[in-house]
This record gives sequence, C-alpha cells and structure tokens, in this order.
Amino acid sequence: MIQLNPFSLAARIKRPLILDGATGSILQKRIGIDKSPLWTSEYNITYPEEVLRLHSEYIESGADIITTNTFRTNPLAVKLAGTSRSYKQYLNKAVKIALEAAAGTPVLVAGSNPPAEDCYKEDRTISNDELIDNNKKHISALMDAGCDFVLNETQSHMDEIRIILEFCSKKEIPFIICLYLTDELRLLSGEPLHEVTAEIKQYNPMAVGFNCIFGLTFGKLVNKEIFNYNWGYYLNCGSGNFTYKEIKCDLSPINYAEIISDSLKYDPSFVGGCCGSSPSHIKTIRRLFNEKSNYKISGKNQLRPERRF
Repeated sequence: MIQLNPFSLAARIKRPLILDGATGSILQKRIGIDKSPLWTSEYNITYPEEVLRLHSEYIESGADIITTNTFRTNPLAVKLAGTSRSYKQYLNKAVKIALEAAAGTPVLVAGSNPPAEDCYKEDRTISNDELIDNNKKHISALMDAGCDFVLNETQSHMDEIRIILEFCSKKEIPFIICLYLTDELRLLSGEPLHEVTAEIKQYNPMAVGFNCIFGLTFGKLVNKEIFNYNWGYYLNCGSGNFTYKEIKCDLSPINYAEIISDSLKYDPSFVGGCCGSSPSHIKTIRRLFNEKSNYKISGKNQLRPERRF
C-alpha cells in the first residue's frame, strides 16, 4: 500500500499523472453487452484474460494509474443481480487481475468505488443504512484486496459523499472523490460545486476529480473553479448514450488531447479518459506529454507536493 500522496510524483515528473481510460465500454465492445446490474463485472469471472489484456494495453499506452473493474461489484449491485456469487468474489478477482497487470511496473492500482445506485439517478430508493453499509463494505474490501487507493467515481449525491469522506478519513484510507456535475455545476442532489469542494477539503483527500462530464460542462468548470487543491479529470468521450447499449466514441484521441493540452494551464494533478475512451486516447495523451517535455508547473502551484486541503 502506498504511504505518500502519489500526486507528489506529478510535481517531480513535471506533468499530471495519467489515469487509464474506459473499462466497461471497451469490454462491452470486445465481448458483448451485459444488461445485468453488474454491467461488466461478470467478465472478471468469465473473461479474466480480456480484462487483463485491457489493463495491460493501458499500461503499454502510458498510464501511470489503472482502475480496477469494480464499478459494479458493490454489495447492492450484486444483491440486485441475484447472483449466487458474493460481491467479494467479483471484487477480489478484479483487483487480482489489475495487480497482475501492474506487477513489476511503477503503475498504481486504483480501486473503483461507484455510487451505490445508478450514477445518473436523482432519487434515492435505498435507506441511509443501506448506503452506509454498501460503501463501508466495498471500500474496505478494495483496500483489503491490495489497491493502492480508492477512486470514488461519478459521485453525484452529497449524502453518499459525506459517508465516503467520514469513513475514509476515520480509517485513514487514501482516496479521491470524483464528482459528476450537471451543466449548472451542481450535484444531482442539488448542491453547488463551491459548497461541495469546500466540504470535501475538510477531509484531506488526495485529490478531487471530475468524471463522466462532457467537454462543454468541463469548459464551464475550468472557467469558474479556482483550483487551489490537487485536482484531475477524465471526461466522457462517448456519444451521450447512458444506457447499457454500446457506448460509441464521439471524441477522437487527437481532439481529446487538445482539451488536455488546453487544460494544463490549470495544473491538473491527473488526467484520463471516461466512457467511450480507449488505449488510443491514453497513448495520445502520453505522446502529448512527451512532446511537452519542458512542461512546467505554473508559479501559483509550484509547491504541489506540499499542497494540502
């Protein structure tokens, strides 16, 4: 398990760390569409070689961090699927595969912890106790299985974010909170971004991220938010279809790299790709950074290793 904030490395190498790209949408394209609540988590058991191959492709493309295929291995999703397997069977297999891919490399393994319910669902259908139990079990299992830190992805409700913040802080678990925002820069539960980040900062996460938002929303974000903290993003490169149907890429690797390049003036600590992205997107980002070998952290954030919430 890592002992230091990995984003101190971002300062030393003079560029953001590169997170991998999409997992689920790529596995859907290669294997087929699974409409169950488990999404592509079942493939950890039935097609482990394909999951391993994808992780390896991201590493070969230049990723510094790979994400476990655990976006739907949480207890509530597994219960809803009615499978005979436990959530730990799916989760442990996913982490094992990611660790195998990263073995012998400096690549970090981030444990994906998704929202308990569907990412884009505004109303709650579960109790607060179920919400707490789900997150505590899933986060603990990710760390017990060997992840370097927990990547809490696509979080869009303040009640769940508070549960994650309090639990990770109490247990001294290294974590990132990645937010999903509306075009008005609010959570689906209604809170405006500045209030959300102000509360998150009190718990000293490794970074605050933004994921699965589209380019226009991201443009509003960077024009309004003051990034006096470690932050990063991985945008939705898909065509906007959030169903279980195939997610098609709507943003080419070159066009995505242009967005990345334009964002460097805001000093992100990490960048990657979300739905619809691929190893080609990550390879193009790495090529961009190689070409910008003289890229320096701007004066306002030159003490990134010491930056704290």
